[in-house]
Amino acid sequence: MVSLTLIRIFFIIIFGGVAYTFGGEHPLLYFIGGIILGSLIVFFEIIARRVSLKGLSAGVFGIILGLILAKLFGTILDLFNLEKELDLPIRIFITLIFIYLGITLGLKGKEEFSIIIPYVKFRRQELKEENIIVDTSSIIDGRILDIVKTGFIEARLIVPRFILNELQNLADSTDHLKRQKGKRGIEVLNSLKKEQTVEVVIHEMEEDGKIPVDERLIKLAKVLDSKILTTDYNLNQIAQLQGVKVLNINDLANALKPILLPGERFMLKLIKEGKEQNQAIGYLEDGTMVVVENSKWLIGKNVEVEVTSVLQSPSGRIIFTKIAG
Repeated sequence: MVSLTLIRIFFIIIFGGVAYTFGGEHPLLYFIGGIILGSLIVFFEIIARRVSLKGLSAGVFGIILGLILAKLFGTILDLFNLEKELDLPIRIFITLIFIYLGITLGLKGKEEFSIIIPYVKFRRQELKEENIIVDTSSIIDGRILDIVKTGFIEARLIVPRFILNELQNLADSTDHLKRQKGKRGIEVLNSLKKEQTVEVVIHEMEEDGKIPVDERLIKLAKVLDSKILTTDYNLNQIAQLQGVKVLNINDLANALKPILLPGERFMLKLIKEGKEQNQAIGYLEDGTMVVVENSKWLIGKNVEVEVTSVLQSPSGRIIFTKIAG
């Protein structure tokens, strides 16, 4: 985040400048000490980035909170009756420290705060108070756009910055297939932003290449108390284990497939051989695989089959049939 980096640099310089003014006979030494101390404070703030403050929305809230804390700390200093020459510099340094920490933590928590207190951020009032994080697989898949157009989803769709960067890297890839996936994902996002029933928000979560994308998505979902929209089976399982709600487009597609009961008959074109001896395989219009017993010799033909059983597996539904009659 560029703005956060600039604030950090500005804070270190100001901290050193204030120390320089109180340097007396050794201003340069005080300046160097101020720079070092300011850098240590910034370092502490960076390693403490996991702390989530939902009570801050932007820098102004951070400044207010910092001033309040500095005032409280100053009240404590009054109990020690320090000399004026020592008391004033300490109060200035403490005020700077709390304002800096308030601004930086406020910027990190601005998305969470705008979600908790709706009037902080103006947005279309007809949208429901639901937040859904979308991952790369669901964007590239594209069916999310069709679902939104039907009106089944009315929510804020949150796209983390690292997901957007991942799409950009795919779009810039030298591999043709990856490049096509990346461009498709970007086109889907642009189309979603034009829809009136949803609001697409880019979440400025800081990059951390050491943490896998799935873990960052789950962490963000916990912080924002939101759901994850995906087509990734592994992400689905890991997120549910950690108590995060998942909307899996593949599960929705399976739920909407027509239910076939044992004994029902329908016409099917046999495409290829099955795994077992003398089996043939065909597919319904929605992609459901149909296994037909004792029909290898009919491959390439349209035949009438009768349902014997239906198997619901994690990867989809499989229908087992036999030649009718």
